[in-house]
Formats: sequence, structure tokens, C-alpha cells
Amino acid sequence: MRWLGEGSPAAVAEALRVVAPELGDCPIAVRGTVGEDDPLWRSASAVVDGRFVVKFAWSRPAALRLAHEIAVLAALAREPAVSFLPEVVASSTDPLLLVTRVVPGTALFDIVDSIDREHAGRQLAHFLEELQQAATRERIEAAVGDLPPAALQPATTDALRERFGRWARPDQRRTVERWCDWADEVLAPPRPTVVVHGDLHGGNQVWDGEQLRAVVDFETVGLAEAEYDLRTFPGTGPGVELLTATLRHFRGITGRELATDRVMAWHLRTALGDALWRSEAGVPLPDHRTPTEWVDDLASRFTALGVRVGGW
Repeated sequence: MRWLGEGSPAAVAEALRVVAPELGDCPIAVRGTVGEDDPLWRSASAVVDGRFVVKFAWSRPAALRLAHEIAVLAALAREPAVSFLPEVVASSTDPLLLVTRVVPGTALFDIVDSIDREHAGRQLAHFLEELQQAATRERIEAAVGDLPPAALQPATTDALRERFGRWARPDQRRTVERWCDWADEVLAPPRPTVVVHGDLHGGNQVWDGEQLRAVVDFETVGLAEAEYDLRTFPGTGPGVELLTATLRHFRGITGRELATDRVMAWHLRTALGDALWRSEAGVPLPDHRTPTEWVDDLASRFTALGVRVGGW
């Protein structure tokens, strides 16, 4: 495996001339790079000729993540292929490069307020059902070996207990501690693991109006319980309609019930963990509100779902 020497347009063009020669002299617009100070995140993507997306890396840790994605996408595309995959145009590990066709559309975050969340939940349930099948896991593990746990883990409840209080109102601090105790209790019983995307938030979904066109960024695919991939859904859009619709359609498709309390326990750790690291790093929260407002939102979601949390 040979990754790029740097994250520049010139380095991408040089790699393209090897992997997809017809694109090597096309215009290249590199998107913002991620965490260049940390080798784990020395990766980025570029749009080539307005028609293709190229993912690349320039460190070993980032390269391993991208190589994992290349192998996973190849396995998922074999028949019976998982729906809603990006179209891979070319890929290589020497030099390391993944080229997919641009999917016209919009991130779910930008349109969730205006679409039929019942219809959206049905499509997402189909994607999850196909991804979680035992045969899908067998195909992936035949290509990459035994899958590890999902790569992106939300903040631990210990970290939230120790550090989140600084960012909460005085009246919220004891509530957050009780929520953490509840989440520990809910997640204590082990569940069977399945293949999960690992980062299935609205920014990794491409929608064209009411239709899901593609799920992207499979670097984080690994094993976790089925509820894990739904952990961002309660905070996507107004209310909790996307989550409840997805759960209902998943039950109808598979005959299996996913546990709302386990989804919300993962959501608690994910949402408050996101607010915690951003606040500590001086990075604005995605919706430019405050951690205290996020705590209030969590309380509203628990109420809307009828989930009773640690005496609250």
C-alpha cells in the first residue's frame, strides 16, 4: 500500500494519472482537509471535473482507513449488492485512491425539515436491513478478515460525568449524571453484533428530493449492535419522527424489534460527547447553539419517545 506524499491537488493529479489516466489532467478542487496535525486524520477528498469524487490519504493511519473503505465497498457491491452505494469508478492501493461518481443531491441535514420522514424512514430501514444481514458480514470478512468494532465510539459516560458539568446549567448537572447512570444500565446487557456503517449521520446521506440516492463514507464500517447505527437519528430533523419511522419500518421488514432505549442511550453519549469535545476545543456546535440547549433538546426527545430515564 502506497499513500500520497501530501494532500495537494498536484499529488492527487499524479495519482490519478496512474489509477484513472483519463482524469489526470482534469480540474481538481480539494475539499478542506481534516485534522492535519494528527496523522490519523490526514485524509481528504477532491472533486474532479465536477463529475467525480476522489478520496486520498497521506499518512499510514489515514491510509489504513481508506484501504478498509475500498475493500468494504467492493464487498458490498457484489451480488446481492447492498442498496444506496456510491458508484466506484476506480480504486487502487498503489497509489492509494478511491474514485466514485458524484451523486447529485443534498445532505439529509439540509432537507430533513421538508421531506416525508415516513418515506425517508422506510428507505433507511431497507439500507440497514441489507447491511446487517449475515451474508453481508460474510462477504466483507472474506475480503478484510474479521471485522473490528465500529471505529467511531462516542464519549464514555465517565467522561461526561467528569467533564460535561462545566458546560451545563447548575440545574442540568445532576440530570446529566442520572442520564449517564441510566445509559450504563441500559447498555450493560450485551447484544449480538452486526455490520454497521458506524457514522450514519445526515451528512453521509445524499438525497434527491424524497429519494435516498447514496450513503457515503464507509471508512468506519465495523461491528456493533443494530441500534448503534441509529444513534444520530433522534437529533436529525424536527422531533423524533425519522427515528420512529425507521424503527417501525425496520420491524416490518425484518420482524425484529430494535430497542428505543438502547438507541437513546447511544444517542445520549453521542450528542453530549459531540457537544463536549466541540466546547472544549472552542469549535461551534453544528447548529450554533449551546450545550445547555442540547441538554434541553435531549430531555424533549426522551419525553417524545416515552422513555423514562433514571427517575426523570
